[in-house]
Amino acid sequence: MSASDFDEEAVGRARRRVVDKITELIGNTPLVRLRSFERGLPGIEIWAKCEFMNPGGSVKDRAAYQMIADAVAAGRLDPAKEIIDSTSGNTGIAYSLIGGALGFKVTLVMPGNVSWARRKISEAFGTRLVFSSPMEGSDGAINLCRKLVDESPDRYFYPNQYGNEANPEGHYQGTGREIWEQTGGRVTHFVAGIGTSGTVMGTSRRLKAYSKDVKCYAAEPDEALHGLEGLKHMASSIVPGIYHPEELDGVLPISTEAAWDVCEQLSREEGILVGHSSGAAVAGAVRIGRELVKEGKPGVIVTVFPDRADRYFEAPVTTQAGPTEEPR
Repeated sequence: MSASDFDEEAVGRARRRVVDKITELIGNTPLVRLRSFERGLPGIEIWAKCEFMNPGGSVKDRAAYQMIADAVAAGRLDPAKEIIDSTSGNTGIAYSLIGGALGFKVTLVMPGNVSWARRKISEAFGTRLVFSSPMEGSDGAINLCRKLVDESPDRYFYPNQYGNEANPEGHYQGTGREIWEQTGGRVTHFVAGIGTSGTVMGTSRRLKAYSKDVKCYAAEPDEALHGLEGLKHMASSIVPGIYHPEELDGVLPISTEAAWDVCEQLSREEGILVGHSSGAAVAGAVRIGRELVKEGKPGVIVTVFPDRADRYFEAPVTTQAGPTEEPR
């Protein structure tokens, strides 16, 4: 069967997914409606952008690629230098994939309690891992990474995802534009969790550039000691230099329990298995939906699924009694 046997539009769709490098598949992720979360919310639509469908498996592919591409274009990164950054996992996997595709060595500084899956995925790309104290979380990894860079400045290129404006720029150019186009400009509210803050800042700026009426919110853990890996409780953390809360319409504190409950509902009622940061974002979207219903207003609320739940799986440990879950 030849191409002429297909209609021209179908051939065009197929060709759009033919690429020279894996990095060209970053972005243009699908949007899915979450109807089970709209129950009891008349006039409200809740949608999620499936960022786990990026080639590296997370939303961080966008920021990592933008930071690396900008550095190469500016002459700050060449194959003689090694990429190094601190990460709780997803950005590190993105660096690892992009480094493999473009020919750069990568070193990652991770908290010692980062998930087994993220460690193994990063190592599979040939990435070198350095672990910071698990008790210090992402801030400990940031501090150790800075120390390594200070000790060997000529060896490393340090993108500094927490302070690099190319991070939100990746979402300004991609995520925000795509959401506007996918909703036909109907989006009224946007919610995203805070890690580096690149996703919520860059996407919000783009949506507000289209329409100042779009309301944008960050979702964060409601306390310092929380179980939402990848998210930051800003009051108790090193605040990223790229985070500018004054540009947002509010910050939504989300409990660990609420986020975990949402993840369970997503898997059982939507068939979507995602990480707990996704649960926090959807919990925030539902909260906004309830407020709109109280006010008698409709809404098209969009959020982001940063990654899949398999990023958080732990390897079983074999004992005399048989396989058991590895203690954390």
